[in-house]
Amino acid sequence: MACILVFVEQRNGNIRKASLEALSEAKRLASPAGWTVCAVVAGHGVGAKAAELGSYGASKVYVADEERLARYSSEAYAAVTREAVARCTPSALFIAATALSRDLSGRVAARLGWGCLADVTKLALDGGAVVATRPVYSGKAFATADGGATPAVVTLRPNVFPAEASTGAAEVEALPPVPGDIRAVVKEILAKEGGELDVAEADVIVSGGRGIKGPEHFALIRELAGVLGAAVGASRAVVDAGWIDHAHQVGQTGKVVSPSLYIACGISGAIQHLAGMSSSKVIVAINKDADAPIFKVADYGIVGDLFQVVPPLIAEIRKLKAEA
Repeated sequence: MACILVFVEQRNGNIRKASLEALSEAKRLASPAGWTVCAVVAGHGVGAKAAELGSYGASKVYVADEERLARYSSEAYAAVTREAVARCTPSALFIAATALSRDLSGRVAARLGWGCLADVTKLALDGGAVVATRPVYSGKAFATADGGATPAVVTLRPNVFPAEASTGAAEVEALPPVPGDIRAVVKEILAKEGGELDVAEADVIVSGGRGIKGPEHFALIRELAGVLGAAVGASRAVVDAGWIDHAHQVGQTGKVVSPSLYIACGISGAIQHLAGMSSSKVIVAINKDADAPIFKVADYGIVGDLFQVVPPLIAEIRKLKAEA
């Protein structure tokens, strides 16, 4: 029976939402075709989380659980993934398109001699092949491709495919220890103070551009983000100016995002920025220039000074929350 294998990413023992989305999409594709869905997870102390993956569609979960895998190593994680591939011989390997996958997917594809379809936003089955659609030319067009005669490694853009839990249990199979010494491993991850949400996986994003006029006015953007439970994003121009850290940059040279709601404050909408956020489900633009390109992709547009628009918007959101 044909199978889709999903690499499930974890951080500090917690399964990442983007991986649950990839697993749910694999189940959505596999069920009508009579295929099965398997998953593979690597880490230390992750065995208890493995069985939970059955509720997202996995019928079998391969687990590599050892202290040496507590921190990411492309060498070791690729070896674990290849071992899982050897056991279930999948027709495709799905991986969430995160920072980790950009390293892992290419390495695994090269070792297996498979094709790699990156950052896809739509999937279908055509016979025995997985057909993927992905944005090209800075999001101005979409290309459809399959892996050809061999299986393919497919990376799925976060926040595009819904994570759908249901009832179900998965068989858990332990993988053997990774052979030999792991030559390179991440020794420490330094989290930025404040614990801000990562724009790459946030469901709501509030972004600021040059229209906020200075770094001190990001306080207004953060205030709006705070009342919405959103992540703070930024255009390349303000990142280059040093107004905010690069981790917040949305765009072709920053992070590609697909939130349910994207609010652009004082962002004109250069093509590089649009390439990074145009797949958002709902886009709200606030800009005093009625001819700003951002309005061409916005679902809702407010032509006005953001310093006059955002404060009453924050007040109304707080009022609605208080009444709820």
